[in-house]
Amino acid sequence: MTLHPIETGNFKLDGGAMFGVVPKVIWEKTNPADAQNRIKMAARSLLIEDGNRLILIDTGMGNKQSQKFFGYYDLWGEHSLEASLLKKGFHLEDITDVVFTHLHFDHCGGAIVRRKDGLLVPAFPQAKFWCHQKHWEWATQPNLREKASFLPENILPIQESGQLHFIHGSGPLISDTNFPFDFLVVDGHTEKQILPKLKYKDEIIVFAADLLPTAGHVPLPYVMGYDTRPLLTMREKKQILDQAAQENWLFFLEHDAENELLQVHQTEKGVRAKNTFDFNTVFN
Repeated sequence: MTLHPIETGNFKLDGGAMFGVVPKVIWEKTNPADAQNRIKMAARSLLIEDGNRLILIDTGMGNKQSQKFFGYYDLWGEHSLEASLLKKGFHLEDITDVVFTHLHFDHCGGAIVRRKDGLLVPAFPQAKFWCHQKHWEWATQPNLREKASFLPENILPIQESGQLHFIHGSGPLISDTNFPFDFLVVDGHTEKQILPKLKYKDEIIVFAADLLPTAGHVPLPYVMGYDTRPLLTMREKKQILDQAAQENWLFFLEHDAENELLQVHQTEKGVRAKNTFDFNTVFN
């Protein structure tokens, strides 16, 4: 098995929204803001090359939305999903499976593309799309708080393609026993977000998704304003961070523009960031 970080594109989000009740004077020490109070964000996917399977975890936000839409997020940098795959020697048609941690637009938008004739079709024509069934139900009947993040043009074509497959329960989550990883399930950010967890070269790696967007989010109260159940997020973070510190896990950071991997440890103040790494520094 070989893992490949895949940079799908960079954007910015309001720093206050990203850190909730934490004052700016504190969070800007790790995540400096621009003049409009926005912090730099990545949309980093993980590609798992395992035998004859190429499994992509999340797809970034894609490029099919309007210029007005993207204007809210101040896209920056040169990365794209297709170009990053090509740098690794792969094409969109090579992907066999796409796993969604959840269906907010910055995690699934790249799975569906708009053709020149306006038709919305899968970017990965040969892939199975995997989503937790309870999260699918949540996303397709969105609450008012999350409705702006669950875009029908991202979600409904996944089902219409006939390529959608559901994950059930709390684990092991995928009935296909050839998958080389399991999942943690968390509900604080959104219903049934899944965090892939795998062993790679003697290290345990957890795809942190939106439980831990950046290395600056490790302290328990540092919870996004986007979370539907922030107190539950804090409990879930504590449980997972405590275990990660005890067992020396590495977190793969989807949204940290500067850091790909994070290691944590216990301190007298609780679990805190210990080290951050580039993926290739650790595994090459």
